[in-house]
Amino acid sequence: MSPIRPRPTDEAIHKKQLKGGAHEPTYGGVLSFMRRRYTRDLAGVDAAVWGIPFDASVSNRPGARFGPQGVRRASAIFDGDPQYPFHTDPFEHLAVVDYGDCSFDYGRHTEIPGQIEAQAREILDAGVHLFSIGGDHFVTYPLLRAHAARFGPLALVQFDAHQDTWNDEGDRIDHGTFVGRAVREGLIDPYRSIQIGIRTHAPETCGLEIVFGEEVHDLGVAGVVARIRHRVGDAPAYMTFDIDCLDPAFAPGTGTPVAGGLSSREALMILRRLGTVGFVGGDVVEVAPAYDHADITSIAGATIAQHYLGLLAERKGKA
Repeated sequence: MSPIRPRPTDEAIHKKQLKGGAHEPTYGGVLSFMRRRYTRDLAGVDAAVWGIPFDASVSNRPGARFGPQGVRRASAIFDGDPQYPFHTDPFEHLAVVDYGDCSFDYGRHTEIPGQIEAQAREILDAGVHLFSIGGDHFVTYPLLRAHAARFGPLALVQFDAHQDTWNDEGDRIDHGTFVGRAVREGLIDPYRSIQIGIRTHAPETCGLEIVFGEEVHDLGVAGVVARIRHRVGDAPAYMTFDIDCLDPAFAPGTGTPVAGGLSSREALMILRRLGTVGFVGGDVVEVAPAYDHADITSIAGATIAQHYLGLLAERKGKA
């Protein structure tokens, strides 16, 4: 009888191929995102997952700097299996790497936006699709700057409890102002942009369409998807998913939770049906594992990222 071979471990650093699923115990090994190879070599890469562990702009509870770690840890549950609801391994078609984390001096806050933007541009300039894991929602602002420099004004598809359109003087670092600033700078086209799940009020909408939390229930998944598709049209789009779009029952680990949000199932069903939207980049932000129990929020964040990559893989498989 032939001996049973042990399953490989630490594929995040030892795996040679960019494509194909990983197969190792979910409870051990180096925790890259979905066991993708940790590398800064972007040759032959379709998409990079990148962490931005920054949370110095929060207005309530800090802790999202640990979001990239939490999401990577939770993503181990996807190891090696056909990915629901896509039926296949997305890495059959899509070469994805874990690019590690953004580097910056935590004591020099005014330099951090430029660092995020510059490092994001390096990835985009290599022709690689970028999906980022925050970090608080301020990090989306320099990410939008980097993406708009490459693709032009973007349609923003924002899942959130907050509009993030509060005004500032243009030199503040604040997770509640990035949308207003992006509109004023021409990074996003507000008339192609939409916010889903909003459950707070801000002084202005900046021209974006809003689907409030109660409307999500009334419209249903199909109605929300139709609103997004109609609003975005054929514009290049950027998806940002603030985890507080979900009700605190499904995402307790976040800095500014708001009751009455989407369920994980609603959000994932909506995202699954956005394959025709021309996403050129995306992120999931505001995961703060310290306020959580049993990785509930990190699992939600990892699944959002997994669905996003699944949409990219489907697009590439049909190309």
